[in-house]
Amino acid sequence: MTDSTPELLSPAGNWDCARAAVAAGADAIFFGLPAFNARLRADNFSNDDLPELMEFLHKHGVKGFVTMNTLIFTSELKAAEAQLHRVAEAGVDALIIQDLGLAKMAREIAPDVELHASTQMTITSPEGLQFVESLFPLERAVLARELSVKEISRFEDARSQTITPLEVFVHGALCVAYSGQCLTSESLGQRSANRGECAQACRMPYELVVDGKTQDMEEVRYLLSPQDLAAVDIIPDLVRAGVKSFKIEGRLKSPEYVAAVTRVYRKALDDAMAQRDSTVTAADRYSLEMTFSRGLTSGWLAGTDHPYLTHGRFGKKRGPLLGTITHCGGTWIELDAPLAELDPPLKAGDGVVFDAGENRDLEQGARIWKIEGKRIVFHRTYSGINFERIRPGNTLYKTSDPSLESEIRKFWQNAKLTPKKTPLHVKVTGQPGAPLVISSGHASCSSESPLQPASKHPLGTETLTKQLSRLGDTRYELASLDNQLEGDCHIAISALNRLRRELIAQLDSDLAPQERPITTTEVRLDDLLPQPSTIADSASSSPRLSVLCRTLEQVDAALAEQIHVIYCDFEDPRRYKEAVAAVRSSAAPSSTVHLATPRILKPGETGYLKLIERAEPDGLLLRNLASLQYYKDRSDLVKTADFSLNIANPITASLLKEAATLDTLTVSYDLNISQVLDLLSQAPTDWFELTLHQHMPLFHMEHCVFCTFMSEGTSYKDCGRPCEEHVVHLRDRVGQLHRLHADVGCRNTLFNGKAQTGARFHDALRKTGLKKFRVELLDEDAATTRLTLSSYQALLDGTASANELLDEVAALEKLGVTEGTLA
Repeated sequence: MTDSTPELLSPAGNWDCARAAVAAGADAIFFGLPAFNARLRADNFSNDDLPELMEFLHKHGVKGFVTMNTLIFTSELKAAEAQLHRVAEAGVDALIIQDLGLAKMAREIAPDVELHASTQMTITSPEGLQFVESLFPLERAVLARELSVKEISRFEDARSQTITPLEVFVHGALCVAYSGQCLTSESLGQRSANRGECAQACRMPYELVVDGKTQDMEEVRYLLSPQDLAAVDIIPDLVRAGVKSFKIEGRLKSPEYVAAVTRVYRKALDDAMAQRDSTVTAADRYSLEMTFSRGLTSGWLAGTDHPYLTHGRFGKKRGPLLGTITHCGGTWIELDAPLAELDPPLKAGDGVVFDAGENRDLEQGARIWKIEGKRIVFHRTYSGINFERIRPGNTLYKTSDPSLESEIRKFWQNAKLTPKKTPLHVKVTGQPGAPLVISSGHASCSSESPLQPASKHPLGTETLTKQLSRLGDTRYELASLDNQLEGDCHIAISALNRLRRELIAQLDSDLAPQERPITTTEVRLDDLLPQPSTIADSASSSPRLSVLCRTLEQVDAALAEQIHVIYCDFEDPRRYKEAVAAVRSSAAPSSTVHLATPRILKPGETGYLKLIERAEPDGLLLRNLASLQYYKDRSDLVKTADFSLNIANPITASLLKEAATLDTLTVSYDLNISQVLDLLSQAPTDWFELTLHQHMPLFHMEHCVFCTFMSEGTSYKDCGRPCEEHVVHLRDRVGQLHRLHADVGCRNTLFNGKAQTGARFHDALRKTGLKKFRVELLDEDAATTRLTLSSYQALLDGTASANELLDEVAALEKLGVTEGTLA
């Protein structure tokens, strides 16, 4: 595969998946080790497996990429450093990395290993990629899965600013939240998605509560569970858009899934590169659906169509829809679709599930016992079905096809994995009276006897090719022959064969195994760490309370409380001018106003940043890589990096502070109190601000619940904007209400209904020298805002204890208070 040839990248959670991927035609696989990977529930490879795995892959011409795509905490940097050495020594081809600090370490410590920016780095625009490229060179950028083909092509249009080859997911499960921006598992259960511990809260049922009233949604309960991605028909468009690598999701899947999906996309990618009509068959599509799907869609690649992506009827695996039950009795059912017309045919042993629109944890499924004419018959005892619950009108899905699974299993298990041959380019020279010389690269062999003049059959290209291509079980195959013989020459075939063997022996000698040099540098972890604060630094100045407001009413209340730093995060940034004017004209002359950028900026959306500039704030709350790039030279503005930039260790902190000329860094919301204290002990504490009080942003999504379930539209163009007219909450399985907001880009954020407070940890934080603390408001009115701010100000001033504050805040918060991620 040349640099210009697109790459097919397959997942592997274990040895069987790796073999299946190689058998099915993958150009590379990606896999995790026991630590620092975003699929800790996958089998994963052990550190001891690594050398053997890489030898196996390289023997078959396949690359191996290790995922280190989690945030790295301060206490883990030493272990991460050791893993970087380990993967380099094993010959790993690339590292897929989320954490910017870890990426910096990898570039400095193991420069010979390619560096791929994970999709969890949340690269959504050329400007964001440009900023990462300013930090360190990349060999690959894995783009966010929420981008359309049209938006991906904007990266290719921006090649004068960016140079990194692009990778795009083309098949598999979709996260409803932007990767790297989901705090749901962390907030609700201390299982961070940024640490490989996602609890899949998006796949759970929710109720829609509009203006305080629970909506009757009938069978629609899975409001945040997208269908799976299948871009098999969009591969040619992605090739034209400049995509380098085509990635299949599925490190938690079976080898049969890996084999089936890889071989279909191998075919689709080969078709696209040959510019021929697709050879993907109906049977291929069936295999994609049967090996695993929750329903297959083109995701966001074809553009925005919210109901198409997330219909809300189920969150579990579904295969093809077989039909609707028209009659049933005893142990049999009949469908509205003729069984004889089903392709592939339904047969005994196939698995099905009955969809009665009920709780999916209660739905029934079984294997077919036999087919009798129009009837599908189940075993009365062994099926486990309660036949009294089966009704006409229920739909039937096919969930399992044992014969297909057997065929795929035989395919990858019995595949003859032929080692990749090294292409041999041979040059032949000589003339009568001189020796015959054959050479390839630096290897060269000469015949013992000179060439003789040919009387009848001169030595020609055909004979040379026939004899020199007889390479048998060697690692070589003849790729080209340059015949430069002069005159009509003759030599015995046995002598020619002897020369071929000598040339191969010489080439093998040049490639004799030697101890592999360690491709790491002398750079050590300590060389990359910033200088922490001194005791004298920590003792100076008083603490400062800032507040994030989402309404003008909250801004006025914050001004009344004399809050010095007021962040504004409005759904409509056109109202930022009003907020700036309110602060400037207030009776609180020391108050300053800082405007928040959107969490996500897609190609062509930097206009929002220009709108913020025109409001002329005192400072900025920067939430994405593109905004860091856009404002990095604005030294006249106070710049704060927000939590969404995932600052979890001192190397990331130092890197961002310097590259984006930042004044303040918000501590990552993934850190608990001990991890926060570790971070503050290893970097200057005056760099940081910590959010003491907030409603944790759980999901941040391109998916719009308002459009999908409260309108007849498909996008902001025709939805009628119900988000502007209604207050919406989602109720989870335990009865907790969570507030839903839309932002200027129509992206939705679901906020934890319970407020999180770090009041109990305030004293420990102050002892580190930390001085900047934030309160983030959600939907509080003016009175609640003032009481909340005055309570936290009293805590910081030392006039109230943590217990007193907790009592006051608990009384103000309608849905309760938690210590959440900090605990």
